[in-house]
Amino acid sequence: MLIKMGEDPTREGLLNTPARVNESLRFLTSGYRMNADDLLNKALFDVAYDEMVIVRDIELFSLCEHHLLPFFGKCHVGYIPNGRVIGLSKIPRLVDMYARRLQVQERLTTQIAETINQKIHPRGVAVVIEAQHLCMIMRGVEKQNSVAVTSSMLGVFKENQNTRNEFLNLVRHQPK
Repeated sequence: MLIKMGEDPTREGLLNTPARVNESLRFLTSGYRMNADDLLNKALFDVAYDEMVIVRDIELFSLCEHHLLPFFGKCHVGYIPNGRVIGLSKIPRLVDMYARRLQVQERLTTQIAETINQKIHPRGVAVVIEAQHLCMIMRGVEKQNSVAVTSSMLGVFKENQNTRNEFLNLVRHQPK
């Protein structure tokens, strides 16, 4: 790749670049070597709680599968338990597991929601991702301030406008 760019791979600053890129890509795609069952193991609890649980502003970093360029932003996850909850720290870990794969934002959003839905069978799940894509910022249309927003609403979040609105209002960025 360095040679095709017109670079000299024997140049001092580039001598270790192939190894660094390899290590970086292994980390950025480490989600392929994880699975949700292992990640959530021992963090699913029977709890008599039936109000909305939200973890918002989860930082995420992923690689666009079309250009291998990063996209990054915030993920907001909410669910309404139906007798079971997930340990709160497991939600950002689940986001990272799927984000650390070659992705499109739409699939990432759906994977997070569907996994939570399958693992604890809540009354509903809502996931919203707001992200900036370097493939749109650095190249292509070159729109520096564009933000892509995707959502996945399952169960009561899809069926009930009031529930959906409550979630969206709670994750909306409020001025400080």
